[in-house]
Amino acid sequence: MIALPGRRASVESPAGAPSGLPAPGRFAHLHPDDGACLMEAAALLGTGRFTDSPAGTHPALAALARVVNDNVGDDARHALWPLAADLADARPAGRAYPPLLVGTVVDAARRVRPASRRLARNGRACRLRAARLADAPAGGPAARIADLLWWRGPGRRHLERALRVLCAAPEADRLLSRLLRQAVTQAREYTGGPAASREVHCNR
Repeated sequence: MIALPGRRASVESPAGAPSGLPAPGRFAHLHPDDGACLMEAAALLGTGRFTDSPAGTHPALAALARVVNDNVGDDARHALWPLAADLADARPAGRAYPPLLVGTVVDAARRVRPASRRLARNGRACRLRAARLADAPAGGPAARIADLLWWRGPGRRHLERALRVLCAAPEADRLLSRLLRQAVTQAREYTGGPAASREVHCNR
């Protein structure tokens, strides 16, 4: 059982999740005694620190996980809890990963709203960027700054717009849960390894 020094024991973890984690809850928390979101649970497993932005998780994947955690019902959130272990160590290094992930979310939103021209444009933009960066080397400071600007600008906007569509869908719990599981699998495949700011709060 994972225990935090000087803190009371947590409730029983959902089936399939590591034992000793705080109770699953929506949004950020000040202390594990109040519960934890999925990313806070991942941070506890990865580093023992209580934060919703752990260093071991790619920022784009963490942003997706936070929105999913905050917008699914209690049953779906409990079912997703075992993903915390994989999210604790899910930071693909390739430059193409962020647009690949955002494009996956946009594609899911397009299946809900197929007539949206904006989603179609955003999906094309993500695919083009991912293809352009697929074999690009890590690069130096200039490349890192360019990637950061894309994520904090169009990348984040594309992700947030797509997630608003999914959060408003009639089957939001199922769609969001499936999307996050797919994203975690994609992150593992992208790294080739074993299972190892203010975000959107679009309430169902």
